[in-house]
Amino acid sequence: MVYSSCKKYCWPAGRLRPLNRLKIREIREQFGPQFLLYKIKNNKLIVIVSSRETRQSWLITMPLNNERPTSTSTAKNEDQSSDTESSDRCDSMTSSDFECSRQSFTSDSSSKHSSPSSSPPKTITLDEVMASARDLSNLRLAHEIVVNPNFNLEQPDLPQNSLEKKVKDIVHKAFWDRLESELNDDPPEYEHALSLLEEIREILFSFLNPGANRMRTQISEVLDMDLIRQQADNDSVDIQGLADYIVTVMGKLCAPVRDQDVKKLKETSPNIASMFKEIFRVLDLMKMDMVNFTIQSFRPELQRQSIEYERAKFQSIVEKIPNALDHTTDWIKTSLEELLLSIPSGPDKNVRALPSPTLVLNTAYIKLLSWDYEKHPIPETLMTDEERLRELQRALQLLQTVVSILLMVHSTVGDPVSGLPTLTERLKKMASVLLEGMHSPNFNLPEALESVSAQICSELNKSLTERGYPALPPELQATLKGQICSVTQENNPIRSLVEGRVQLYFKSFMAMPSSHFTPPPTPGGLVLIQPELATVGASFVSIVNFNKQVYIPFYMGILKSLLFSEPAPSTPPREASDPHLTSQ
Repeated sequence: MVYSSCKKYCWPAGRLRPLNRLKIREIREQFGPQFLLYKIKNNKLIVIVSSRETRQSWLITMPLNNERPTSTSTAKNEDQSSDTESSDRCDSMTSSDFECSRQSFTSDSSSKHSSPSSSPPKTITLDEVMASARDLSNLRLAHEIVVNPNFNLEQPDLPQNSLEKKVKDIVHKAFWDRLESELNDDPPEYEHALSLLEEIREILFSFLNPGANRMRTQISEVLDMDLIRQQADNDSVDIQGLADYIVTVMGKLCAPVRDQDVKKLKETSPNIASMFKEIFRVLDLMKMDMVNFTIQSFRPELQRQSIEYERAKFQSIVEKIPNALDHTTDWIKTSLEELLLSIPSGPDKNVRALPSPTLVLNTAYIKLLSWDYEKHPIPETLMTDEERLRELQRALQLLQTVVSILLMVHSTVGDPVSGLPTLTERLKKMASVLLEGMHSPNFNLPEALESVSAQICSELNKSLTERGYPALPPELQATLKGQICSVTQENNPIRSLVEGRVQLYFKSFMAMPSSHFTPPPTPGGLVLIQPELATVGASFVSIVNFNKQVYIPFYMGILKSLLFSEPAPSTPPREASDPHLTSQ
């Protein structure tokens, strides 16, 4: 099972001799039912950690500082030779495989002399990489539980025509067909049925509270595997009776949401194989319910300790991985250089005015609103919020497009549509609906803008005629349609104006005390989307404030190294962990 994902990554199991059985056992003990594959290519250690449970993968690439491990035996030389031979196969890895990797924690790019290093160069051992991957997984999970109140685990839903689903269906069908065939033999064969009963017994035990001794004793007596095996040897085991008892126990242990599923089990056809199949399906749902219940119970405690926990986990990753803060350093450095250029020089040219840390960080956070995720990897300290930031960016860009269109309408038509909030709201909803999903790769934006312009002109003419105004002249309609269709162009003046005012609004939002729940005044022109903009702003500021609380020691260390040309320490300075620094 350890090598079952080798084909996906184009590394045959035979090429992975360095992963001996002892190491495999160690990996499985640390990661559970996961895979970890590694090889050496171009003086880099490449490790893949892939989880069957969460169906996520991490690809981690570590430089070996131009030092390949020297082989100590002929077998090791052969393994390294095999790795070199398979390097071409590794190059065929698809872009989707790289997408599910965490590029922020790689060192593919050479260290820049202008950027401070987060830790001194060192050789990364396999155990350190494994520990880093585990810390990263725990950090992601803990952060998601804390910030997402609706977080819960769900059964994976494989695409209908995917290879994985086809293989899974074939294997499962073969197993259940084999079970049915064995039970229908004369005399019946109970080997697979007994293994299923034993597995069900352990699953039922896992649902019990520590104090449920009576239920535990009853299950142990009814599902006494030694006794059942003796009965099977004498062909006197009552499989149907045992299955009925299991369903009864499941009804006592399941959450109310599973009552209907358990009830359907009692109505299942007398086919034992089909009944066992349905029992396992419902047990899987019950296990997921138990996990989600545990998460909900654990959330308050994790929320109380989330800042310290996430900071400690991230620190352990930084200590193990060289250059783990490269992207964060570049992100802060860009904002710092931009601010230094904008500060006018004083009378004393030897004295340089410096922006405050808060101003530098807030400027860096504002850049996330227009971040190009395809060209630039997100800073490592923000990767746990990457999906939330992407969603906010999409929502904000939609709002900016809609308000730009509304401003074009008001500036083109003028007084006949001024002071009509009902009409403005209709136009806003119309544009929002037609442009929903504008960031999707398959979305035809030019066609959607054409439709928006036509619908808006129609709605305007209807409103004007109802109030005794003449309809819009064809020339004015053509002008308005042309303006709307060009709203997404980068050099569009109205779009640039709106983006600038949105950034000012978000800067004002971030400058407000965290205890102040009233949004800042809305700049002129953005009043048309004030409620929606305030919602997006509150979500963004919530992410920013939590991020500052967790990572401010690292940010202060980076700023210190950038301003005073000192290497950025891998361990944040003690004084930077003072929460008062977040407001300085």
